[in-house]
Amino acid sequence: MEKVLILDFGSQYTQLIARRVRELKVYCEIQPFSLSAETIKQIAPKAVILSGGPASIQEDTRPYPDRRIFGLGIPILGICYGMQIIADCYGGKVSYAETREYGRTRLYITQKDKLFARLPETMIVWMSHGDSVKILPKGFSNLAKSEDLPCAAFAHQTKKIYGVQFHPE
Repeated sequence: MEKVLILDFGSQYTQLIARRVRELKVYCEIQPFSLSAETIKQIAPKAVILSGGPASIQEDTRPYPDRRIFGLGIPILGICYGMQIIADCYGGKVSYAETREYGRTRLYITQKDKLFARLPETMIVWMSHGDSVKILPKGFSNLAKSEDLPCAAFAHQTKKIYGVQFHPE
């Protein structure tokens, strides 16, 4: 059975992420963000989703996953805080956003990628964040922006790692 693993960073939307995945007829499990890479390897998911969460990447006490998950060769999608975790793990720069985005926001796709292949070039998305990716990590491409956010989505093509600042669920 194919399954997706959702690592929960305390997002109010984690259950909604799971519901959306299940609506696509894909089995998924929600697990704590602290799950070890060894346990994830034993679960053998087809993909991992890093949820959003209320923490700031700037906090010393921020929740952080086992960094070894990025070496498992499993496709990973980071949503909101999950995207910021990916950027931080790979040496990008995440800092407080000049303008907090909350609510409906127009997204502009700047690079068609597998992630956005069948979607229109602009769309309305839901944003809810106070931090943002300021400098992309090496090897990542910027895929989308909003009026206030130069990087609203990114991808590392060879590692199959993706991040979206908005909430697609």
